[in-house]
Amino acid sequence: MDAVEALKEIGFWLERELAKTYRVEAFRRAAAAIEHLSDDELRRQVQDGSLKRVKGIGDRTFGIIAEAVAGEVPGYLADLRERGTAPLATGGVKLRAKLRGDLHSHSNWSDGGSSIQEMARAAVWRGREYQVMTDHSPRLTIANGLTAERLAEQLDVIAEVDAEYDGFRLLSGIEVDIHENGDLDQTDAMLGRLDVVVASVHSKLKMDRDLMTRRMVNAIANPHTNVLGHCTGRLVMGSRGGRDESRFDPEIVFAACERFDVAVEINSRPERQDPPSRLIQLALDYGCLFAINTDAHAPGQLDFLDYGAERAAANKVPASRIVTTWPVERLLEWSNAKH
Repeated sequence: MDAVEALKEIGFWLERELAKTYRVEAFRRAAAAIEHLSDDELRRQVQDGSLKRVKGIGDRTFGIIAEAVAGEVPGYLADLRERGTAPLATGGVKLRAKLRGDLHSHSNWSDGGSSIQEMARAAVWRGREYQVMTDHSPRLTIANGLTAERLAEQLDVIAEVDAEYDGFRLLSGIEVDIHENGDLDQTDAMLGRLDVVVASVHSKLKMDRDLMTRRMVNAIANPHTNVLGHCTGRLVMGSRGGRDESRFDPEIVFAACERFDVAVEINSRPERQDPPSRLIQLALDYGCLFAINTDAHAPGQLDFLDYGAERAAANKVPASRIVTTWPVERLLEWSNAKH
């Protein structure tokens, strides 16, 4: 087995299980440390033990590399594969099978941990028909948000990666920050070049209810907005602790989503579970479309769709109302209709 691929796959399964970041990075660093070596050179360094002295290679990763060089599937990887045969969630299996793509994911161009190429490759492996790259916009400096210039450069990379595949589309997008007045944090010219625009609130989450409502509605009414991301901003678990929901008038917000043909995101991250079920039910009542998205920041997190499908099914969201069940041609017809 290829040692680099074995190490990267271990990283995938650990990300899927929400393992500590340092554990995942250990395997990715080891992969980066050996990927420039030829097969013969790697075998020689394993046999004479000199690989142990390479920065980024520890006892455990050395053992895994040695097993792979010997043509074996490393035992640790075999165990992770066995654990990974089961879905992450027990519910929503039938709906999950209908999901074709994902409109919200991040790469190392902003605050993701892997390259666009790695994210695309994982999406193909996990059976996606399409994946949208939606790195952050410039105001979110803590997440290394993309300026218009960097976003333009990224579009070229996305096009190059997309051209490498048949039967899979890597689409361009952005998770654009919603300013306090509802403006979107990117130029109109750049937003008009994208396949999908996810608009999310990331700052001043505790602002006045009426002001937050106006802020969100202004963003929803923007002709470039396709998806309203993690609408309450809540956190229910995880390393960042808990965070209460933002206060806004959901009836006004969801009426605007229906009016302006903007999908309400069902964010699949386990620490978000956003929107809560009562708001999914309200959005259903208002006739909204939905998008089940992973908000993945690493390849292994692309499997978070399991969680989103479980929540959508539990709330009886019809598959026909979920844009990520649509084929890519229909999705693009819908998303581009506003541009």
